[in-house]
Amino acid sequence: MNEFIRSRIASFRYAFQGWGYVLRTQRNAWIHSVIATAVFGVCLWLELPLRDWAVVILTAAFVFSAEFINTAIEAVVDLATEEHHPLAKIGKDVGAAAVLVAALAAVLVGLLILGPPLWQKISSMYIS
Repeated sequence: MNEFIRSRIASFRYAFQGWGYVLRTQRNAWIHSVIATAVFGVCLWLELPLRDWAVVILTAAFVFSAEFINTAIEAVVDLATEEHHPLAKIGKDVGAAAVLVAALAAVLVGLLILGPPLWQKISSMYIS
């Protein structure tokens, strides 16, 4: 049982090291972090219901997961070849496209969930 617990702790350590690597090396991960923090702040300000929070959190996790997978693909491709191979380019481009799709979906989810209550709150501030 001790070995099982030690190996689970090691798994978490490796995962956090991967997360740290992405944050240290990928500029877009910083952009995602800043935007996610701002969105969470707006969610708090709007006092969104828990269901909306769940959707926003899952959407942010989707974007970060895509960024993490894209970074992993790029690292593996760079390990496999130093030459500019057309298949290496496809792998990297498709990974980047996955991040783009996730980010665009996050924008749409943000507009759908945050848009109406944000518009209402801002409008009431200026009408009052």
